[in-house]
Amino acid sequence: MDDDRPTSPRSRATPLAPKADKDTVRRHNLSLVLRAVHDESALSRAGAAARTGLTRAAVSSLADQLIRGGFLTESGKSFSGQAGRPGTMLTPARTGPAGAGVEVNVDYVSVCVVDLAGTDRVRLTEHLDNRGEPAADVLERAARIAARAVDSAAEQDLRPVGVELALPGLVSRGTVRQAPNLGWSQVEAETLFGEAFQRLLPNSPALRVTSDNEANLAALAELWFGSPAERVEHFLYLSGEIGVGGALVVGGELLRGAHGFAGEIGHAVVDPEGPRCRCGSRGCLEQYAGQLALLRSAGLDEDSGIPGVAELERRARAGDESALGALADAGRTLGIVLSGAVNLFDPEAVVLGGIYRALTPWLAPAADRELTRRTVSGLWPPDSGRLRASSLAGDAARGAAGRVVRRVLGDPLAYA
Repeated sequence: MDDDRPTSPRSRATPLAPKADKDTVRRHNLSLVLRAVHDESALSRAGAAARTGLTRAAVSSLADQLIRGGFLTESGKSFSGQAGRPGTMLTPARTGPAGAGVEVNVDYVSVCVVDLAGTDRVRLTEHLDNRGEPAADVLERAARIAARAVDSAAEQDLRPVGVELALPGLVSRGTVRQAPNLGWSQVEAETLFGEAFQRLLPNSPALRVTSDNEANLAALAELWFGSPAERVEHFLYLSGEIGVGGALVVGGELLRGAHGFAGEIGHAVVDPEGPRCRCGSRGCLEQYAGQLALLRSAGLDEDSGIPGVAELERRARAGDESALGALADAGRTLGIVLSGAVNLFDPEAVVLGGIYRALTPWLAPAADRELTRRTVSGLWPPDSGRLRASSLAGDAARGAAGRVVRRVLGDPLAYA
C-alpha cells in the first residue's frame, strides 16, 4: 500500500547489488587476471596469483579460459630461482580484440587502433578543414577513415570491438552540445557516425560507438600510456589546437563536474574587453594562446594549420624574434590562467599537449615565471619540472582507443 511516511536513511541509499553467483565471481576473476597481466606486460601464473590474491589453481583455470578466448597468449619461460620446472609467461594477445579511437578535430581527423597490450597498431590521419562543414559530412568522412583503419587492423588479425569518438567542445551522452570552433550545436555525433560507419561496413557486426571530449581522452592517454618515470595521478592537461581544451585527472580518474563539462579552460576569460571568441564571450584564453592567435602573432598565416605550426617551431629554433615574442606572450597568458587552476586544484603537474607539446621549450619559461609568482603553495619554482610537455603517446585518438580496451579488460567475457 501507499506510505507517505519519511523514508529511513537506509531506504534512501543506493540499492545494494544482488548477491554474486558463481558466474559473476568467475567473470570478475577473469578480469582480475587479465588486468594483472596487462599492467605488468608479462606475468607468470604464479605472479598472477600473487598479484590477484587468487589461488594458483584458480589462476591456471582462468588463464586457460582467457587464452582460449584470445585475450592472452603464453610463451617463454619464467625462472623463479626455486626448485621445480620453469613456468611460462602470460602476455596480452597481439591479435583478436582491439580498440578503435577516432579524433575529429577542427583541421584533421585521426584514427588509431590499439591491441590489448596498448600498442598502437594502426594510425591514419587526414588533414581536413572541418570548419563550416555540415556535421553529418564531417562525421561521414571520419567514418570512412575509420573503416579503412578497421580493414587494416583485420589484415593483422585484430578485431576492434568498439569505437570511441574524441570530439571538441561540450560532449554529453553522444551529443556535441556546443563546439564553437566547428560551428556545431546539438549534434548527435554518435548516431551520425555509427550510421555512416555501418553503411561502409555492412557485412561486419555493428560496433558500439561511444564518445567523449578530446581533451579528456588525451589526458587519459597520458595517464595510461605516458612515460612511467613521469606518471602522476593528479594533473591538469592542456590540449593546444585551434581551440584550447583542458582536462583534470584526480586520483587517476577524470574530474567531470556536475554535467560532464569540467576542464573548458580555453574559455577562461583573460580580459573581459578582449577579442570576441567564437563561444560568444570576449577575451578567452584561446584568443591569446590558441593556434590561430599564435600563428597570427608570429606573422604567419593563421589558417596554415599544422604546416604553420611546424614553421613556427622552425623559426623559434632559428631565433626568429617574431616567433619567440609570440610564444613568450602566449606562455605568459597561459601561466596566468594556469596559476589560478593550480591554486584551485593543487595538481602535481601541468601537462601541455596538442601543438603545445612541440612548442613547450618556448612557452614554458614565461608560463613558469607566472606560476612561480602567482601560485600560493610555493611548490612551482621554474626548475620544478611540474610544467612539462606531454608524451608522444598522449593524444586523443589513442586515449579513445585505450578506453575501448579498458572495457575489454573490465569484462572480457562480454567480448569473447
